[in-house]
Amino acid sequence: MTITILENARVFDGVGADCPTGMSIAVEKGVIREVSDNAIAASDARRIDLGGRTLMPGLIDLHIHAYASDVNFQRVDAMGSAYRTAHAVRMLGHALDCGFTTVRDIGGGDWPLARALEDGLVRGPRFFYAGRVVSMTGGHGDMRPMSLEGHGHDHGFCQCGQANSITIVADGVDACIAAVREEFRRGAHTIKIMGSGGVSSPTDPIWMNQYREDEVRAIVNECVERRSYASAHCHPDSAIRRCVEFGVRCIEHGTLISDETAAFVAEQGAFVVPTMAIIFALRELGPSLGFPPESQEKLDIVFDEALSGMDRMRSAGVRIGFGTDLLGETYTRECTEFDIRSEVFTPLEILRQATSIGAEVLQMQGKLGCVAADAFADLIVVDGDPLADIGLLAQDGRALPLIMRGGEIVRNSL
Repeated sequence: MTITILENARVFDGVGADCPTGMSIAVEKGVIREVSDNAIAASDARRIDLGGRTLMPGLIDLHIHAYASDVNFQRVDAMGSAYRTAHAVRMLGHALDCGFTTVRDIGGGDWPLARALEDGLVRGPRFFYAGRVVSMTGGHGDMRPMSLEGHGHDHGFCQCGQANSITIVADGVDACIAAVREEFRRGAHTIKIMGSGGVSSPTDPIWMNQYREDEVRAIVNECVERRSYASAHCHPDSAIRRCVEFGVRCIEHGTLISDETAAFVAEQGAFVVPTMAIIFALRELGPSLGFPPESQEKLDIVFDEALSGMDRMRSAGVRIGFGTDLLGETYTRECTEFDIRSEVFTPLEILRQATSIGAEVLQMQGKLGCVAADAFADLIVVDGDPLADIGLLAQDGRALPLIMRGGEIVRNSL
């Protein structure tokens, strides 16, 4: 039996608010072959009656760190690669059970993990990755405390590449180009840079712009030549503005954005991927999980502006993706992103962020984030109407009786 037909579906296609009912979707060899408002004839097909439930594209989380096994990055490196991989397996399986059929690992994900997922050794979503994040010395990716002097094996960096499990440290145009080329050689789908100070790093103020213009433009050029794109971690307004001006296509976080910069980002056609779930999780759980006190202080700065920053993006018409950025034990809070965003966005806006806009960011329009012929058969069925109640997607997958990834049914309780 090679064809599966999902019948009697109400279809949200990833874009439109009008959801036709009585639809049939034929899936063959991992791809949607036909979407029809009539019954689809196939004598040997497996047929599943959805009973009028909502069928929609699988969800896309654009900002994860599969290997980030702790909220304290110094402990992440100390625990070793086997521990980090075990965390990744647990985290990715949970994401799939929540309906996320695609994730973008925007710092740390690598070829071995991608291959393990592809070969079925690990149960999880479709996996895009940026490899190691490119950071300047003393930037957001440099996790050494001030007490340590220089680079070395004892400090969490190797002498040859000045790298930890999440980051490669590179200074100057030539070093940045070499770092980017190495990540692309290892299969990275995009490149992420640290464009500003951050919360979890120990030595850089959050307001700090990072990397010179020539370094950023050199990295962006390498990405363009690879027919890919550059993403940048940015919290402060000035960092967002300059990174987009220098050619960065996707801003991660964007928390402290102003009205003026939001308008500029929208005008340039760049994307922003806010990450509310981690901000709210660490605000509540950070101290009990061992989040460093100096990082907790910086978290307060972004927490106070988190929701208003998203509202500024919305008002300016910025193209917004869906991301969570969860670390360590907070991985179980992936679905809280839906509830938090509902303070600012309508259910339709959030659904687009988690489907069709996510596909645009990944340069996978027509293949992901949609219900259409020739798209990958990454689909979920919702027991209810998520356009009326986005909270249905905030229930850790309990409202999803059917999940399909690449044509394979990974859950079916119908």
